[in-house]
Amino acid sequence: DLYCFMSPEVYGQDSRFFACEALKEAVKQYTDHPIYHTIQEAETFGPVTPLDGFVVLPCTGASLSKLAHGLCDNAVLMAVKATLRNQRPIVIAFYTNDALGNSGVNIMRLMNTKGFYFVPFGQDDYIHKPLSMVANVDYLTQTLEKALKNQQIQPVVIENYHG
Repeated sequence: DLYCFMSPEVYGQDSRFFACEALKEAVKQYTDHPIYHTIQEAETFGPVTPLDGFVVLPCTGASLSKLAHGLCDNAVLMAVKATLRNQRPIVIAFYTNDALGNSGVNIMRLMNTKGFYFVPFGQDDYIHKPLSMVANVDYLTQTLEKALKNQQIQPVVIENYHG
C-alpha cells in the first residue's frame, strides 16, 4: 500500500520542475489513497495508520535541516516524525546544491541518527556546482529493502551522478 505526502508548496504551487496539478495526477496513478498535504492529515499515521517505512523524495536542503533539528512544519515532516515514533525507517533521497557546504552538517547528523537511511549520492556537477550532491534513485528500492532490515546500503557516497 502506497501513501503519498506533499508539502504545501509542492501540493499547491508550480515550479520550474513540474506543474503541481500534473504531478498530482501522475502520483494518483500509483495509489488509491488521497495525497496527504496537511499536518492534521499526517498526524494519524503514527498511532492510527502506522507505516512500514517512509521515503523522502526529493529531500531538499531545507528539509534536511528541519529533520536534523527536529522541526515539523508540514505534512511530510509530520509523517516522518510519526514513522520514527513507531521505530520504522526513514529513507532520504536528497538533492541539494550545498551538500558539501552548509547542508553537510545536517546530512552527517542524520546519518548518525537511528532510523535514517540514505539513498547513495554523489556530486552531480562538480565544475559548475562544486558543493552540490544528489541521490541516485536507481538505488531507491535496494535502499528501502535494506532500511527495512535496519541496514544502510553501501557504498553510500558514489561517483559523480548526473540525476
